[in-house]
Amino acid sequence: MARMTFLCDSERCIECNACVTACKNEHEVPWGINRRRVVTLQDGQPGERSISMACMHCTDAPCAAVCPVDCFYPTAEGVVLHSKDICIGCGYCFYACPFGAPQFPRVTNFGGRGKMDKCTYCAGGPEQDNSEEEYIKYGTNRLAEGKLPLCAEMCSTRSLMAGDQDILVEIYKERVVRRGYGSGAWGWSVAYGRSQRDTYAPHVRFDERGDA
Repeated sequence: MARMTFLCDSERCIECNACVTACKNEHEVPWGINRRRVVTLQDGQPGERSISMACMHCTDAPCAAVCPVDCFYPTAEGVVLHSKDICIGCGYCFYACPFGAPQFPRVTNFGGRGKMDKCTYCAGGPEQDNSEEEYIKYGTNRLAEGKLPLCAEMCSTRSLMAGDQDILVEIYKERVVRRGYGSGAWGWSVAYGRSQRDTYAPHVRFDERGDA
């Protein structure tokens, strides 16, 4: 079974916010809630980088660890979803998440924030796939239709990618090699313990336009 994940290449992100808009339109996300946002580091300074952020669907999700009612659950593909019927709006998940993914419709005291909302990786919720009830609570279930999250599909520079974790890793390694960073890329030798040629995947090929 594929392990689904997101990967954002900060070298390619142009801060267009198309991913943010696509997510809000596809799922009719309520006003004041953003399931995805673009964060810019060192804005206006040398080394400026932008990255698209949402729920990262962690293997050992801290939001699930602190939830007092266990409303979080992982799917077979590794997507972390939650049940709004169980959620009590306590806000513990918001404070535990390092990515700021959980969102609430109201800013009030404990239990008064409303039902938590976050990125679902376009995988819906616990209700029947592509049912009206599922759409109202969680938005479109694109994974059930054999599609990937719309935010990644709408990325014009292919900075934001979604899919099988192993495939995304190979694509990113190919990009690093093409950019010429090689073994000089931060953390390469530490993470892999060998040179770029050893870790390069020759079976991964892309077209001549450089669409890797």
